[in-house]
Parts: sequence; structure tokens; C-alpha cells
Amino acid sequence: MKKINILAIGAHPDDIEFGCGGSLAKYSERGHSLYLLVMTGGGLGAPAETRMAEQQASRQILGAKEVFWGGYQDTHLGLDVEMIKKIENVIGAVRPDFIFCSFPDDTHQDHRHLSQAVMSATRYIRNVLFFEGPTTQNFNPQVYVDISDTLERKLEALRAHQSQVMKTNIENLSIIEMARSFANFRGSQGRVKFAEGFCALRLFINI
Repeated sequence: MKKINILAIGAHPDDIEFGCGGSLAKYSERGHSLYLLVMTGGGLGAPAETRMAEQQASRQILGAKEVFWGGYQDTHLGLDVEMIKKIENVIGAVRPDFIFCSFPDDTHQDHRHLSQAVMSATRYIRNVLFFEGPTTQNFNPQVYVDISDTLERKLEALRAHQSQVMKTNIENLSIIEMARSFANFRGSQGRVKFAEGFCALRLFINI
């Protein structure tokens, strides 16, 4: 089986794990190369140094080779040429076969602006999938990945972001409980126990 490169792009530490951590774990288990691009240090949720260290711990759990950093401040992602070029530079370094990114319809401006920048930066990439998060709206996936055998690894990667586990803005609901519920719901849609759902910007099926 040909080994491929996967690039997952998130606005903040833990966005990627919530949206596609189970799928990334499956890729890693099959020997594919994973890379993460995180555009901010997430400094409003906890000190950026803490959150960046948590991201590195999560990277090891998922088996990703490297975390690239965008260098932006939390909530300060703007849709401009600079951000598009930063994403293009990482794409040029990684040469990904698949890219995962947050969905455009989202109540958090960082997620919206990032996904729009990714659409420009990936205009020559064949496979681009959008993932969901707690603040995503109007998400109707057409693509599903069965993560029944990697859900616990996904949750372990989320637990590595210790500073964020209880910061869901919903009383007494942890990000772990939320991620499990999302996976169960998407699984029921896809007719498996646990799944991650994706909306495709482009997806090639090789026949």
C-alpha cells in the first residue's frame, strides 16, 4: 500500500483532535505520515506556552511527525494574503495527499477565516475535507470514517489538552463527553458505532 502524507490544519490547539483525531490515529496506525498546522497558540484559553506544550503531547499520542505553528494570536486570524501564504508554505513542505481543516460555517471567527484561507491555499490539492467542532453550524457530512477502533486514542489526545477539558462553556460537560457524543451521533448516521463526519471541498475516488 502506498504511504501518503496527511496535513491537518486547526486554528487552536485541540481543534484538530476534536474534529479528526480518530481518523488521524487510523492513518498513523497504517504507517502514513501525519503533520499538524496550528495557527495560534490558543492563548485566551490558557497561557500559550501551556497550550503549545499540550499540543506537542497530543501530537505524540496521535503519532504525528511535526507540528507547524502559524504564529498568530488567539482570535486574531484574519483572512489575508499573509495567512494564505503561510498555509501554502506548509503545504509545499509537507506535500500532502489529504488535507483536513475546520468547516467554514462556524460561530468562531478564527475557524471561519482559517477555512476560507485554506480554500484558497489548497486550490491545487485534490483531497480536502472539512471537519466539525463544538461551534460548527449547519454541518451535513457526506463522508464518514469509522473510528470505533481509534475513539479511545482520540479521547486520549484530547485529554492531553488538560487546560481545556472542562472549557466547553456548558456546565458540567467535558470536551471528552462532547467528543464521544459527536462520534456516537455521526456513527449512527454512518451505520457504525463511532464515526467522524466530513464535508468534502474535493475528494477523489481512485478506481
